[in-house]
Amino acid sequence: MQAEKSTSQPQSLSLASKMPDAFVILFFVVLIATALTHIIPAGYFETTEVIKVVDGQEQSRTLIQPDSFQYADERNEGAKIFASGGGQGFFNYAFEGMVSGSKWGAAIGVVAFILIVGGAFGIIMQSGAVNNGIMALIRRTQKADKLIVPLMFLLFSFGGAVFGMGEEAIAFCIVLTPLMVALGYNAITAVLITYIATQIGFATSWMNPFSVAIAQGIADVPLMSGKGYRVTLWAIFTLVGMIFTMRYAAKVKANPGSSVSLSADEHFRNQQQQALSNSFGRIDVAILLTLLAGIIWVIWGVTLHQYYIPEIASQFFAMGIVVAVIAIAGGRMTMNGASEAFQKGAKELLPAALIVGMAKGIVLILGGDDATSPSVLNTLLHHAGSSMASVSETGSALFMFAFQSVFNFFIASGSGQAALTMPLMAPLSDLVGVSRQIAVLAFQLGDGLTNTIIPTSASLIGCLGVARIDWSVWARFAWKPVLGLMLMSAAAMVAAVMIGYQ
Repeated sequence: MQAEKSTSQPQSLSLASKMPDAFVILFFVVLIATALTHIIPAGYFETTEVIKVVDGQEQSRTLIQPDSFQYADERNEGAKIFASGGGQGFFNYAFEGMVSGSKWGAAIGVVAFILIVGGAFGIIMQSGAVNNGIMALIRRTQKADKLIVPLMFLLFSFGGAVFGMGEEAIAFCIVLTPLMVALGYNAITAVLITYIATQIGFATSWMNPFSVAIAQGIADVPLMSGKGYRVTLWAIFTLVGMIFTMRYAAKVKANPGSSVSLSADEHFRNQQQQALSNSFGRIDVAILLTLLAGIIWVIWGVTLHQYYIPEIASQFFAMGIVVAVIAIAGGRMTMNGASEAFQKGAKELLPAALIVGMAKGIVLILGGDDATSPSVLNTLLHHAGSSMASVSETGSALFMFAFQSVFNFFIASGSGQAALTMPLMAPLSDLVGVSRQIAVLAFQLGDGLTNTIIPTSASLIGCLGVARIDWSVWARFAWKPVLGLMLMSAAAMVAAVMIGYQ
């Protein structure tokens, strides 16, 4: 076993070293974005207020007028190297990106969410209850792993389809990564059954309130319509993803040295070796029941009360506090020990939080995502949409999918991307003879599946962070399965045109 490690570890590190780090990639993307602001003129759209009836209630929505694009009166000077007075410059992108947005989303809200959840789970993991529970589970159910992988994949895919799981997967990844490693798999398997499964469900959903519902509402398509085709896609994509994950997991279990996440796997194995000397007792039961109750509380809040980042972060913080009280009362840790565990957990996710903020800096350099304010991003959006006018129906459907996939790099938010792109894509689909339902499907697939690899996806970076996997390592592993999903999506778009999907 030691011989395998000595030969495989350098190989995995050399593979990772060939791929630029996520911070390096973001730096050069910002550099390119800065150059574009000196070449492409800024433009903007006009908006209008529209009253729509949703579930029997009138709702007011602000929509972009597709034919209202115009360039700014004064040609933009382009982003500066350094801006003062709170302006957007190349060297400002890290700070400005970190403090942008609100508590409801990117970047500051997501940054705070990642750090608080990481801290809370730092306490939970430091208590030793999760590792003790995992080892007790393995001792009692030797063949449980054959059911856990497909069952978890199915459940997370369903969660992504029904209520749009994204950031929530980070917390589950914290719990399931040590379990997967203990069962003989690796950290990448944990990311596959949690986050990747949620994004497959997210991309093929028939009722996701954060993507399908918003996009259909903007496109004037009946809410939750077209279920049959989407449910079929969900079943096919989920089955393919599940089979791939099971085969990959079996391969890693048969040959642990083939894992590309050896350093992360070793970290979690060391944690479990420390837990082997501890018995599974009442304190562990109390902590794990608290964890289970907390997860049920989160699911209840998300599904019934539309809890989002502020509430979910506070729920996990409360969970961490309760676990700390139990662990202190049971002699597992001291009050200072709980504080140190919280800090350590947050520190381990700090790189993920930084990437989220810096990724937002790309959009700010391009002028922001406000359709009514002059920006290079609006100009790119306008010309991309206009170029579709002379393309065939099938070509237009594929173009829509490709455009949404690329655009998601800049706006890695389902609702945000829908608000910006659907007011343009919906009427353009009328001009080229493609149904608006197909335009919505292109948005879904392009938005959801690219989140599985782009370094600007906060949820992906968060999950990789808790699994201790560098994005460069993940990219080397994931590009082939992601390419397969994209080809399947392209085929789904062509099939939708052929059957006249409405």
